[in-house]
Amino acid sequence: MNFDYTDDQRAIKSTARDFLANRYRLEKVRQLAEAGEYDDALWTEIAELGWPGIFIDEGHGGQALGQVELTIVMEELGYAAAPSPFFSNAAAGLLLAHAGSDEQRGQWLPGIASGEARATVGVLANGEAPLVPDADSAEVIVLLENGSATVVERSAAQVVRADTIDSTRRFFRVQAGGGDELPGDVEAGLQRIEVALAAELVGVAQRAMEMAVDYAKERKQFDRPIGAYQAVSHRCAQMLLEVEGARAATLYASWAADHEPESLPLASSMAKAYAADAGWRVTASSLQVHGGIGFTWEHDLHFFLKRARTDGALFGSARAHRDRVAELAGLSRSAAAAL
Repeated sequence: MNFDYTDDQRAIKSTARDFLANRYRLEKVRQLAEAGEYDDALWTEIAELGWPGIFIDEGHGGQALGQVELTIVMEELGYAAAPSPFFSNAAAGLLLAHAGSDEQRGQWLPGIASGEARATVGVLANGEAPLVPDADSAEVIVLLENGSATVVERSAAQVVRADTIDSTRRFFRVQAGGGDELPGDVEAGLQRIEVALAAELVGVAQRAMEMAVDYAKERKQFDRPIGAYQAVSHRCAQMLLEVEGARAATLYASWAADHEPESLPLASSMAKAYAADAGWRVTASSLQVHGGIGFTWEHDLHFFLKRARTDGALFGSARAHRDRVAELAGLSRSAAAAL
């Protein structure tokens, strides 16, 4: 079997890497993060590339590709730590595509696909969604609670800025009542959100690992690159193991979403659990390789570390997903914790 990307998928990855490397250089990421804002002109360029509708059917203005293609884009966005509303918009699109009625899809998916009427998703707890990305600029907000979902217009919601450690993404607290319930398969949409988030974590970890390896080659102690010492080289090797493991789990879950959806509930939780742990461990290890310089605000590594920490908590922590794996696979909690 051929487990490689298709020619079209490789083209998407190459285009995404080149575009983001050019538009979201680390000095641009720092500028936007410190200002707490996005660049609307860059979002317009992203929309013109067709990325917001990459998984949405052509009848609603999308490209009708799939989860694997979305995973490719999400990984590259994570690799760049791009300050962008892409993920929040995609998350709402996935839920509406899989759980919305015909009327709801017709009303909201075209704007999501074009990027002109963005949407977002929040998880309710005690009547409030405490961590909703980009709620201030969304036209519509999908709110999840106990396995069901409702869609509300932003104008009918109370939206208040919420501060987090991740300054590359904007978060808000949202309170809203009423709304229209999504009648379809909410879990199918949520599982695909988890896979997309795992893909971003893979990209974050990949970039942090590369930063560590580059530094280990350049930094010298006793006239030798620090990468020549086992304590450093073994740490870098462990980073590679975790990045590739997270990527494999995420790509399998992406394939399952497109071709074997009955395997997706287990695969999505495995991907999110592994990628959340790997994202944090790899960025933290990269920090250790960099030594004192890695702990400074002036170094760019902290943007990746904080993105990894926040992504790991969104839509279920690694522990919550390990528990879900245990339940779905019939394992004990202790066995799931070892995954």
